[in-house]
Amino acid sequence: MTATASCCCSSTLAWARRPRAAPPAAAPRVVRCRAYAPPSEAAFHPDVSHAAESLQAEFRAVDSALALNSSRVAAAFRRARVAPHYFGGSTGYGHDDGGGREALDFVFAEIVGAEAAIVRPQFFSGTHAIACALFALLRPGHELLAVAGPPYDTLEEVIGIRGAANVGSLKDFGVAYREVGLATDGGIDWDALACSIRPHTGCAFIQRSCGYSWRKSLSVADIRRAIDLIKARLFNSMQNPNCMVMVDNCYGEFVETSEPAMVGADLIAGSLIKNPGGTIAPCGGYVAGKKHLVEAAAARLSAPGLGVEFGSTPGHIMRALFQGLFLAPQMVGEAIKGGLLIAEVMSAKGYKVQPLPRVPRHDIVQAVELGNRERLIAFCEVVQQTCPVGSFIKPTAGETPGYASEVIFADGTFIDGSTSELSCDGPLRDPYAVFCQGGTHWTQWALVLSEVVKVI
Repeated sequence: MTATASCCCSSTLAWARRPRAAPPAAAPRVVRCRAYAPPSEAAFHPDVSHAAESLQAEFRAVDSALALNSSRVAAAFRRARVAPHYFGGSTGYGHDDGGGREALDFVFAEIVGAEAAIVRPQFFSGTHAIACALFALLRPGHELLAVAGPPYDTLEEVIGIRGAANVGSLKDFGVAYREVGLATDGGIDWDALACSIRPHTGCAFIQRSCGYSWRKSLSVADIRRAIDLIKARLFNSMQNPNCMVMVDNCYGEFVETSEPAMVGADLIAGSLIKNPGGTIAPCGGYVAGKKHLVEAAAARLSAPGLGVEFGSTPGHIMRALFQGLFLAPQMVGEAIKGGLLIAEVMSAKGYKVQPLPRVPRHDIVQAVELGNRERLIAFCEVVQQTCPVGSFIKPTAGETPGYASEVIFADGTFIDGSTSELSCDGPLRDPYAVFCQGGTHWTQWALVLSEVVKVI
């Protein structure tokens, strides 16, 4: 084998030394112009292609907001002097993290306009982060007031309005609960809110996203107005200006160009496998806001006296948290475009959607009322079949920890449960609405919808 290879090599070199005839003159090349055909014409159903073409102005508006948010994120990274040695992990007590943990907290606080933040892989979920924030704000004898109707299903057991007693809910610790119902238009009932704060109302809870309710998600302007009403005495001497405001920020980060902490929220909390993880954070959550309140939430995550100083972090996670946060505005922008496309296509097919087509977005969730169990399951099956991971799996409705009803999920994602990647889910109850979110590019939803319109 060696001799043959050597012989071939010699022959090749000898041929290379031979004089070569000049190549014939090339014939003039004629370039024919043709109209550019976007990939959507071949890859997507015609109805989906038409909807995407009609949304170009809305897509450009999303890109404008994306640019502003990306600029804010990049500036925060530069101010923190983020460097490669911050991506290393720590073991044991986590004292020697090389400064990465503190830098990540600083960057996140800068981005959302808060005094401080705690960003940790030890938060199991957004519900866990929100629970830590609520327990930081409330004490026995206090009242928790939900400002925009009932909370998301997974918070019901945290509050104690569902589930067993003596498991450590707020109710078990002597915290009362009350809620302000929604107005007829599905938004905040401003008149009711104006006189709802009582002397013992320790925390007003604002859920930014719709959750599993058929209601409007709240804009940052709505949240600012609610905070002004909550903090003001107005004409009612019973109003409590010392009432803390906690915002469940899940699904809302980077959708607008400002965040609730910038307009007076005392604490905000959310999950890193939603918007701020940029589709690559493998786990975790955050609490941000007033410094002393963030420290109180950190004490709930760890223990009093330990706070933000403890907690090991595997090495591969820190880089993913930093990089995911940097990518978050771009990923959120694509998810918003996907939501716009879902609303446009499904409303054209006669389905009720929330938000309505072509209206400003305040979170990445797009709901579609499908009307019956069969269509809800069929929609989720199509999403699963189109996913890059687990496309062969058949979604099955069932009981899920934290949820009151049977729920069906479709999430063929690289990170288990990551709703910043393409996913959808819905409770098996009237009106059988599916809640769609995520997508690393709007064309992911275009591909899904091209199959959905054939099935339902």
